[in-house]
Amino acid sequence: MTKTLPGRFIVFEGGEGSGKSTQAGMLASRLRAQGREVTVAREPGTTPLGERIRSTVLDKAELDVPARSELFLMLAARAAFVDQIVRPALRRGEVVISDRFEMSTFAYQGAGRGLPLEEVRSINAFATGGCRPDLTLLLDVDPGEGVRRQGRQGKSPDRLEAEAADFHERVRAGYRALAAEDPAAVIIPADPPAADVHRMICEAVEAILAETFASSRVMDSRPD
Repeated sequence: MTKTLPGRFIVFEGGEGSGKSTQAGMLASRLRAQGREVTVAREPGTTPLGERIRSTVLDKAELDVPARSELFLMLAARAAFVDQIVRPALRRGEVVISDRFEMSTFAYQGAGRGLPLEEVRSINAFATGGCRPDLTLLLDVDPGEGVRRQGRQGKSPDRLEAEAADFHERVRAGYRALAAEDPAAVIIPADPPAADVHRMICEAVEAILAETFASSRVMDSRPD
């Protein structure tokens, strides 16, 4: 379990266009400015295996991937991610900030694809070896607004992003239900400007990981 390791594991979750990558980078910059060692990662990805799986599962929009196959591919990437990236960094006492982790699987393959959630949880636990985030930050945004944001950025949708609107509504509902039952998760509204979202994130990190991040040093919420 990550609790026995000296580092801290923070995960950003949310639907498409919620600003996870932006906010993960902003938090990493804040912590590095305060002298913390930070590893920023994405999931699936970061490891060679994870990036290969990412290009297969997400980038190949024309590929027909059955729901269970999609699940096992994601979890194969996750097992490598935990073993090769997360645990070593936590042992070194670093802060690991990841764009997505297990809650994405519960929301997308569970709520979105309709796979039995308890079975998904069980298989995921085997893949992670019990490694769980110290804090999950769910950036909540209306799926339609997320699509509009990506359009303004000129981003072409990947295979999951291109799913129908009702799929993304199920994913959002799944995310919100999962976060509501997880004491280590905080729902952050992603509609305000990025600086305001960053401020709320800093407050959440301070509240849940107060023993790690002293408010007088790290959680000065003014943007860099």
